[in-house]
Amino acid sequence: MAKKKFSLNTQPHEAEIGDVTLQFQPEVMGDEFLDTYSRLQETMQRLNVDLTDMASVDLSQVRETTQALRVFLARLMLPESAAQFVSWDVLSAAGKVLSSHRTPEEAQEAADGKAKSTVVDNGLRLPDRVLVELLEWVVELYGGGQRPPTSSNASAPASSSPGTPGRAASRSRGSMSTRGR
Repeated sequence: MAKKKFSLNTQPHEAEIGDVTLQFQPEVMGDEFLDTYSRLQETMQRLNVDLTDMASVDLSQVRETTQALRVFLARLMLPESAAQFVSWDVLSAAGKVLSSHRTPEEAQEAADGKAKSTVVDNGLRLPDRVLVELLEWVVELYGGGQRPPTSSNASAPASSSPGTPGRAASRSRGSMSTRGR
């Protein structure tokens, strides 16, 4: 009789970014991860954004992509870290916080019902390169070790070199023996 023992991660994964430590769920079910990741991919495909070439993208597309990436990452964090990482606040005309939300869409929906209110991003601000590194790390953690493609035009494999390798000695290895000198 064959027997196999499986272990589950019980300690949160931690990402240290400067003075901040963000904690991620120890285990995420495959379908939960895939559903969350597919929402991010849909946004990126809709906007036709290539994370490796952010300089050529419209600024509004960069903003929307960054927000989608932050929401994706927050959904995989423990609640305290997620609250620190993403927070869109609805402010009154006087600057009073009326409500806080985990997505910009929820915040905008709440603001639409209130006169002269605005939505402000009060989440943790990070450079895009750090967000992309976090994305790659999280996909490796929960996605079975496979890194995500960072663009829709994933690179094709390099073509093989023509011909067969020769057996002749390299010219740079000429018969210039230094033995006995």
